[in-house]
Amino acid sequence: MNTIKINGTIIKTNGNTINISNGKIIVDGNEIYVKDNHNVIIEGNIKDLKVTGRVKVNGNVEGNIDAGGSVDCGDVGGDVDAGGSVTGLNIKGDIDAGGSVHIKGK
Repeated sequence: MNTIKINGTIIKTNGNTINISNGKIIVDGNEIYVKDNHNVIIEGNIKDLKVTGRVKVNGNVEGNIDAGGSVDCGDVGGDVDAGGSVTGLNIKGDIDAGGSVHIKGK
């Protein structure tokens, strides 16, 4: 079981697939309630992420990120598709960004 934190709310989960849309946060098929779901900050490693707005991941994403806004993340094992800018450490897949791209690398 893995532990992640979304905007201060601690969540224990087995899969770590996160979908944030229409004001709802769904983690592995279960809706999670947090105080502020607009400026999302995720702490911990996750598998996949889909969000309609912007997101910051203080950790790594094993799979893909699909975001309607900007993305700030650690390592990503798959693709990043963002409506805004992308800032990350290492992104193994393709990057499709509506804004600038900054890869920090290790």
